[in-house]
Amino acid sequence: MKKLVIGLGVLALAGVGLLLPMGGGAVDGTPARNGNTPVPLSDLSADPPKTPLRLLFIHHSVGGRLLADAGPKQRVDEEIWKAHPEGGGLRALLEKAGYEVHEASYGSAIGDKTDLPDWLPKFRDQMDRVLTIAQNDQALPDGKRHQIVVFKSCFPNNQLDDDAAVETAKKQLASLLPLFEKRPETLFVYLTAPPLAPRVESEPAWKSLARLVMGKPQPKARLAASGPRARALNSWVVSPEGWLKGYAGKNVAAFDLYDILTDGKSDYLAFPTGGGTDSHPSREGNAKAAAAFVPFLNRAVRRAGLSE
Repeated sequence: MKKLVIGLGVLALAGVGLLLPMGGGAVDGTPARNGNTPVPLSDLSADPPKTPLRLLFIHHSVGGRLLADAGPKQRVDEEIWKAHPEGGGLRALLEKAGYEVHEASYGSAIGDKTDLPDWLPKFRDQMDRVLTIAQNDQALPDGKRHQIVVFKSCFPNNQLDDDAAVETAKKQLASLLPLFEKRPETLFVYLTAPPLAPRVESEPAWKSLARLVMGKPQPKARLAASGPRARALNSWVVSPEGWLKGYAGKNVAAFDLYDILTDGKSDYLAFPTGGGTDSHPSREGNAKAAAAFVPFLNRAVRRAGLSE
């Protein structure tokens, strides 16, 4: 009788139709096309991997500050920081968990362009280079390759002026999945673009008049329209019915940086700098995102089969 109960329990778990978003604004994917339901990330251990894993993070300014320690500025390269006043400490947390962290940012062939339209040609035409970069254009030694690639676009990608821009962004992200499917040994982690600051800087009256004459939206109106569209786009990315719906692999994960930095309360950055007009997150926001990302990554690594 006990064996029967256990067997029924296993069948019930296997019948769960969709993977639900886990705490911290992250989702791992959707049921595989072959009918097998992947294990939800929330069911996996958040302990660090048992063996060191090499990780490349492709980013610009927000990513550089997210990785940096908090403190006076110590620059390694352009937007690669050892320390920054708004540092979130993610690099140190990742290294403590056993990850070997590498970065590509401005000034390098791999890191220079990170807008949504840039990812397809980057991964399609330079995948081997992506997997072997140590820092910017420097290569890893001895033919080593990354097991994890983390990538994100920056906050201007959430300046969405119409619904067509949202649909275009969805198509750009969807175009990446066939490329990732060919690399099941590599975990690809997309961080949703960070939100825009809740306010815009004031501008001279003549600029406002010029916008009016040319029929262009005023900054405040443009921001007000972009916020809900950004929420819709990034919610789609992490939804079980969104970006990863029908993706068969276990090697792609989406971390909802957007939701964490809005504090889940609005469509705009809850941790702005520059008096509320600078979309670069504050130290508090970066630290919150860093703390949520590490356990998420640990679970995604296990799901991808990179750690027992």
